[in-house]
Amino acid sequence: MAEELDEELERIKMKKLKELLTRSSPSRNSEHKGVLHLNTESFKRLLQSEDKPILVDFWAEWCAPCRMLSPIIERLAEKYAGKVIFAKVNVDECPDLATEYGIMAIPTLILFIKGVEVDRIIGLVPEEHIESMIKNYVR
Repeated sequence: MAEELDEELERIKMKKLKELLTRSSPSRNSEHKGVLHLNTESFKRLLQSEDKPILVDFWAEWCAPCRMLSPIIERLAEKYAGKVIFAKVNVDECPDLATEYGIMAIPTLILFIKGVEVDRIIGLVPEEHIESMIKNYVR
């Protein structure tokens, strides 16, 4: 009973956190708008608690293609708001996740549904390519 209550409280906390992040005022750096920035703990919680598809961008600050991909991710986050959750994981800050998911090159985009990887894109690709992947799983 206590475990069920703890799990339910965790789900409620994650839902409220996502709502606060969505409602917060836009950052001066547009890269953060509509996209969650996750660490290992918040990544695992999000995967466990969310039923919507989650597109995770594994990136690094020093990676030029990653920086070029950021505005694309932001545009798609705005376009698919409410249907898909967009998130970023910095592989330098979360090397454990990079290892766990076999990230060998960045940027790498992984689409999760109910915590399970369903698709992956490696490298900088056109926006249409990413949107095509999303459309395969979102109606």
